[in-house]
This record gives sequence, structure tokens and C-alpha cells, in this order.
Amino acid sequence: MTALTGPARPAEHASPRPVPWRRMAWVTWRQHRLALAGAAVLLGGLAIYLWRIGLSVHHAYAAAVGCHPASSAACGILVGNFIGYISPAQYIAGLLQLVPALVGAFVGAPVLAREMETGTFRYAWTLGFGRWRWALAKLVLLAVAVTAAAGAFSLLFAWYCQPFFDQTLSGSGSALIPLSSLVFDLHGVAFAAWTLAAFAIGALAGMLIRRVVPALAATLAVYAGLAFATGAYLRQHYITPLMTKNANLPGTDWIISQRWYKGGQPVNGTALAQALQNGAPQLAGGGKGGIPESPLVNQWLFQHGYVMWTRYQPASRFWPFQWIEGGWLLALSVLLIAATVWLVRRRAA
Repeated sequence: MTALTGPARPAEHASPRPVPWRRMAWVTWRQHRLALAGAAVLLGGLAIYLWRIGLSVHHAYAAAVGCHPASSAACGILVGNFIGYISPAQYIAGLLQLVPALVGAFVGAPVLAREMETGTFRYAWTLGFGRWRWALAKLVLLAVAVTAAAGAFSLLFAWYCQPFFDQTLSGSGSALIPLSSLVFDLHGVAFAAWTLAAFAIGALAGMLIRRVVPALAATLAVYAGLAFATGAYLRQHYITPLMTKNANLPGTDWIISQRWYKGGQPVNGTALAQALQNGAPQLAGGGKGGIPESPLVNQWLFQHGYVMWTRYQPASRFWPFQWIEGGWLLALSVLLIAATVWLVRRRAA
């Protein structure tokens, strides 16, 4: 017998074809649809509430502005009705400050932490995604979704707050100004940028800690520290503040600090109150800094050699501040997401 022989075929070791990006997007949606739905319910519920109460605010504002003569008792009642909405608006703005933190904690932190905690990442890495593509698909798609939703919500909040920013009604807009730390990061581009940063912080915390609950707590703590430091210290220095003396600034300007001087030396509130008590007792009384806040008090102090220097940021710098803050938050978010992907690539299976 003769054996049939032939050249041996080389072994095929072709690597599997990578999963297309569109399928990775579908998988990401399937895995995280509940988290996205929760964010949508949160922002959607707040949006409906803002829309309903915003209609009342705009109606009250239009009625107060359109009333003539402005000095009549009826117009005074309408102005009072509108001003009554300012205090609730402050509480609403304070509560909305929590939204980016909640998105970062409950959408960002579990993205990778849950996979690491349960060990399902090992199975995902065998499906042809590749580590970095697996991480990038999750992070980028979810980041775009939450940022877009936050951007849309910020437009509604800007519409809601617009009557409070208008100075047509004397003193009505002083409680809420566009540059104030209470509302600055809730409209413009800042709200979307803070939401993106919170998500990136949560994703990195999840990859570092690899446990959902500790990562959630770490996200809230880091975000709170960053937001506080920005509002209290960093934001006022985006552009060098202006200085002016004895000026009556518009109510929309952001007053950073005010201090009284005489003869080039600073004067504290106790000394001011004593001088006022000795020279004009009819004007003396309690108030911020030991003296009442009154144009008559300021006028008397100016006439007697006292000078009030004010550091402030004009309202015209609102959009430059928005772009500065949005820019560095975007850069920070990109760095955090890149660091997260790098950690995934170095993670031992």
C-alpha cells in the first residue's frame, strides 16, 4: 500500500475579529439602561417641576412689570407677589446643586466598579471587545448621554431664573445673580461640565476602589470638595477682580469683598459704629458690619473721610467665566476618563 502524503497545512492563529462599535454601544445600553433611566427620571421630574413653577414666576413677573402706575398699592401687591418667589427659588437652586453629584455617584461610580466587584469583567474581555475598547465604549457613551441631558436641563433652568436676574423691579434680582455661587454652575455650559466631571470622578473612583458602595461615597466626597473649592476660592480669580471706591454697583455684579478705610488705614465695623453713634446717632443702629445698610449712612461716612473699597466681578464677565469653567472641567474630565482607561488596560485578569 502506498500512503497518500501531502504538505501539512499551517496552523491558523488568526485573532478574532473585533466587535463593531455599534454593537458595543448596544451592549452598553443594555447593561446600563436602568442607570440612564434613573437619571432621566430625576432630570425629567425636576424639569416638569421647574416648567410648572416657572410659568407662575414668569406670569407674576410680567404682571408686576406691566402694572402702572408703579407707585400704586395694586402694583405694590403684584411686586410683592413676584418677590415671594425668590426664597423658594433659592431653595430650588440649592437642591439642584446635588444633581451632578448624584449622577456621578449612581451612574458613574457603578460603571466599572460593579464589573470589578462581581468579576464579570473577565467574561466581557473574552468577547472580542478588548479591554480599552470595552472601557472606552462604556465611559464615552454614558458620558455623552448624561452631559447632553444636563445641558438641556440647564437651558430650562436659565429660563426659569431669567425674571430673577432682571433688575426692572428694584431689588427683586439681588438675591439671585448670574455670577453667584448659588446659580452660576446651574446654567450656561457649567451645569453640563460639572455633570460630566462628576461622572468622570465616579468612573475613576469605581476603577480604583472596585467596590460600588465605597466608590459611591468617594465620588460624593471628592465632588463636594471640588465644587466647594471652586465656588469659594477659584472662580473669583478666573479674571482679576475690579476695584472701585464709594461706588453704587448694579445689583447683578458679584461683590467679592468690601472694606472701609480712613486715611489709608482699614476701619473695622466697631469703629464705624462708634463714629456713627457719635456723629449721627439718628442713623446709627444694627446692621451688617455693625452699621445699618443704608445710602444715608454711606453718604455720611463718605462726607467724613471714610472710603469704601469694593472688589467685584462685573456681570458682563458671566460668559467668559462660563467658558473658563467649562473648559477646565472638560479637560479634567478627559484626563480622568483617560486615566480610568489606562488603569483598565493595566488591570490583571
